Amino acid sequence: MSPITVVEGRRLSLTNLDKVLYPGTGTTKGEVLHYCTTTADALLPHLHDRPVSFLRYPDGPDGQRFFTKNVPPGAPSWVKSCEVPHSRSGPARQVLLQDLASLVWAANLVVELHTPQWTCGAPGMADRLVFDLDPGAPATVVECCAAARWLRDRLAADGLDAYVKTSGSKGLHLVVPVEPTPADRTTAYARTLAVEAGAALGDLVTHKMTRALRPGKVFIDFSQNAAAKTTATVYTLRARATPTVSTPVTWDEVAGCTEPGQLTFLLDEIAGRRERYGDLHAPLLSPARARPVPRGDRRPV
Repeated sequence: MSPITVVEGRRLSLTNLDKVLYPGTGTTKGEVLHYCTTTADALLPHLHDRPVSFLRYPDGPDGQRFFTKNVPPGAPSWVKSCEVPHSRSGPARQVLLQDLASLVWAANLVVELHTPQWTCGAPGMADRLVFDLDPGAPATVVECCAAARWLRDRLAADGLDAYVKTSGSKGLHLVVPVEPTPADRTTAYARTLAVEAGAALGDLVTHKMTRALRPGKVFIDFSQNAAAKTTATVYTLRARATPTVSTPVTWDEVAGCTEPGQLTFLLDEIAGRRERYGDLHAPLLSPARARPVPRGDRRPV
């Protein structure tokens, strides 16, 4: 019989707590739930009012994985949701994780958390801009760091502040707070900078998605700014061989990275980093940090 726990007055049935999800580290589902509850005070503000998409991996990263945007069957009636416009399939309802009880319910499903660059109150109006830096082997996160620093300086020239985190996979995410802006315009601006980076950094980066062009280069994916796209949420666990976390990092850590392992963080390292640094992405939650996206979307070739 599954244990029943009460979280903020909500009764939850938590299943298979001793199940090993990450064999390489022996990390159990119970430890995953513990991570989510102890990180909730940092994680929940970044999820607030953003429709959540789930990458589910109930049997661990080596088992079946499936991506879902709709509210999962059997979701408790008290889990909030919002209607989200989908350009091809029409509107859909997606989960909102607004409180600890909802987060624990989602964590019990074993999920990665992915969110768009806008909130339910203003669908398609981005309040942040994202660059996903994805290295093609033999390039690693070390090369991503060089591209990230160039982008940070280029954004600063336009009056924008960039915050950086690991993807929890192989690369980095740059996140920029902006005044609410139509997603097509943030996408066009991000593309402009990705193309400029390719011209400035020579053989280091590419903005083109074609996989044949990506070995040994950092692919600067600007497309996640599109209204229908999502990005792994800060502090989410990833469905990788080990329980890696999409972790905020300092620009000093980026500048000092010489080995990929220096920017790989597991779930049991996050509490110590938060104690040392606080939430490095907290400024993204402040409207005062948002700046306008430059106009005149240039499209260099």
